[in-house]
Amino acid sequence: MGGTEAGAARDLRGTAHAAQVRELVAAGALPDPAWRAAFDAVPRHVFVPYFWTGRGAGHERLWAEDPDPERRARWLRGVYTDAPLATRLRDGELVSSSSQPSLMARMLDALEVRDGDNVLEIGAGTGYNAALLCHRLGEDLVTTVDLDEEITESARAHLARLGYHPVVVTGDGARGCPARGPFDRIIVTCTLPQIPAAWLPQCRPGARILAPLSTGLIALRVRDAAFAEGHFLHTPAYFVPLRGAAAAPAWVAGGLPYDLLENERFQFMLILTAGALHPREALDLWRREDRPARERFGVTVTDEGQWSWLDDPQGPYVWPLGDAAA
Repeated sequence: MGGTEAGAARDLRGTAHAAQVRELVAAGALPDPAWRAAFDAVPRHVFVPYFWTGRGAGHERLWAEDPDPERRARWLRGVYTDAPLATRLRDGELVSSSSQPSLMARMLDALEVRDGDNVLEIGAGTGYNAALLCHRLGEDLVTTVDLDEEITESARAHLARLGYHPVVVTGDGARGCPARGPFDRIIVTCTLPQIPAAWLPQCRPGARILAPLSTGLIALRVRDAAFAEGHFLHTPAYFVPLRGAAAAPAWVAGGLPYDLLENERFQFMLILTAGALHPREALDLWRREDRPARERFGVTVTDEGQWSWLDDPQGPYVWPLGDAAA
């Protein structure tokens, strides 16, 4: 690519990046000026040099250096669309992705970071989220963990291109990273069946954990090494499962009407209570309680077990999570 052509490509990428930030602001996803500055400073295309489209045998790879200008243009449009992108496949299965930027922005805002907070990210992905955290807090306060060495090596390289050098660890995210604690915030970019027991002892009292659970985001406040509790946010969230963790209990349709199974509020409750409630019981409760939204649900984590609940952790509607539910 010649100098003039390379300059034109940089201009196109810069224009697309700026347009996406404006869209996120207009959508209300960046109310904090500090996070807007981070999204302004960190271009997504550096972290997604290629991605996959389609499903099954129809997967197609779009990449930044494709010799076909139309395919390069499709790559750039895709990178700056507010959508998740499949960045790593294995045997046709998705193992890593670049999350939807508006969801990333809302999660970072909901993390409620303060200057000086030490943050652990579970799920390094492309490194994009870690870069945003580095811009906001400084690289010395950011640790990101992923089980897959290919993913961590790639994330580390992407981060270095922009001059960021946080601690990138190849390891089991369910174990956290005790050597880098204690943490003030833990943010998770993969779906969990329950909160790993190792995390709470690595947190300072008052720490906040934000994690995908079922199809929602649980925001937990850590009291001490043996207790954390909090409500779900209203935001839907769909992520790749945490590899290495025990599988969540499977839910079954149980003869329920198709339109209910497609209702994302009911699907959230069905997954959250899988193994603890029969689908018909879940449906009866959901109707009786006026089709509760995500934010009416919460989770309690103790050293003796974990529970989800509706409205009140001491109320009548409490269900075990994870292994206990199974």
